[in-house]
Amino acid sequence: MDILKNTYKGSLALLTDFYELTMGYGFWKNNMHDRPAVFHLFFRNNPFNGGFAISCGLEYVIDYLNDFHFSDSDLSYLAGIKGNDQKPIFEPAFLDYLKNMKFECDLDAIPEGTVVFPHEPLVRVKGPILQCQLIESALLNFINFQTLIATKSARINIAAKGDPVMEFGLRRAQGIDGSLAATRASFIGGCAGTSNVLAGKKFGIPVLGTHAHSWVQAFDDELEAFEAFANALPNNTTFLVDTYNTPKGIDKAITVTQKMEAKGYKIAGIRLDSGDLAYLSQLARKKLKNAGLGHLKIVGGNDVDEYILASLKQQEAEIDSWGIGTRLVTAFDQPALGGVYKLSAIQNREGQWDDRIKLSEQSIKVNIPGVQKVKRFFKEGLMVGDMIYDEQTDLSGRIKIIDPADPTRSKVLDKQNLECKDLLMPVFRKGQCIYQKENIHDLQKRTSEQLQLLDKTIKRFINPHSYPVGLEEGLYKRRLELILKYKEESRNGHSRNR
Repeated sequence: MDILKNTYKGSLALLTDFYELTMGYGFWKNNMHDRPAVFHLFFRNNPFNGGFAISCGLEYVIDYLNDFHFSDSDLSYLAGIKGNDQKPIFEPAFLDYLKNMKFECDLDAIPEGTVVFPHEPLVRVKGPILQCQLIESALLNFINFQTLIATKSARINIAAKGDPVMEFGLRRAQGIDGSLAATRASFIGGCAGTSNVLAGKKFGIPVLGTHAHSWVQAFDDELEAFEAFANALPNNTTFLVDTYNTPKGIDKAITVTQKMEAKGYKIAGIRLDSGDLAYLSQLARKKLKNAGLGHLKIVGGNDVDEYILASLKQQEAEIDSWGIGTRLVTAFDQPALGGVYKLSAIQNREGQWDDRIKLSEQSIKVNIPGVQKVKRFFKEGLMVGDMIYDEQTDLSGRIKIIDPADPTRSKVLDKQNLECKDLLMPVFRKGQCIYQKENIHDLQKRTSEQLQLLDKTIKRFINPHSYPVGLEEGLYKRRLELILKYKEESRNGHSRNR
């Protein structure tokens, strides 16, 4: 199913920042619009001060590029944009070029649900520089947000230690598309289901839910409200017990449950959505067991994140599953991933790739040159290191990786005793999608399997161990040479397009 096409009926070519179009126009005016270039999409720091991230959003990228075109309405809008002289910015011939332009790039990406780390290219785009440039903003929009939420979901599910986590964030999500993308990413990250019915329909995610406080408030008595709800949905009843007084609400839920079970119905459980969840859940479990209803499930919520959940687990809270909304779908403690999309190589007249980097006073912001790939190494079933390397590099000899931000951190990878695999997979070739979309349940399974390959010290929330990711030694030296060269040129007053 084409998610974007079924949600937004028109062209999405204008889902871009304006400077992408002005640069594209500049490339066209300088007759360099077809010059082959390579861009990489990556992030510089793990989100949430954690040790890893979960790649997500590729299916949106595929749908967007499969239908990438400028409609007549798009071109009419662009024709009306004027510069400081009140004349049109884009000349008609350029707009005609956009109208007839076909997407022709190669695109490689790390599959969704894969554990990833800073500096690794999640997406690599190779093709005419104008086309590479035009798609930058949309790709960042899709990958940044969904990778962030999938990572948050994975962290929460790690804290839950196998308890089902339900995503309840629709009402707090950032708009319609924000809620849909967040629900999708939350499921890929490990959630068991969602309250978002539209997302359930679009993505094939189980929909879950109970009732709100308003249901109880609509009746004169809480006991009457529970009885009415149980009679209406005897096969899908979980009582929200904290509308007025939680201990008394638990007692009333027990009364109604005993009546329903005497009639042969099976009540699912109760839900706690406020107060001291550790204390109240333990109280509820004691009351349920004393009433012979120890089999009922207790659902917990109330602005929970991975830290609160881990604390509740440590306090032995008697909660069987978790409903989490705001702090999941908004990535409450870090609202953006900070992924970037950088030019790293451009083809010269001889058909060879010339490296490109961006310099910065901050070493972490100096990007990696070349046409990059990522190779992951394994030992005894665990991930032990990732290497970022140029696709033309000869890897027959010794492999040494060097941290791009700290040259004192390096690691030698013994190919004889390690297994390895490349992470970037072909998705588009010359504008044609060759990648088979994956079922969302398979993506969720991949996330779970990937996390099992990661050492526990990297998955902890406080001061996680740093997973080894480095540049292949030759690529590291090339990058350093470029940095020194460009800085020398800058000191000598030479200009250089970076």
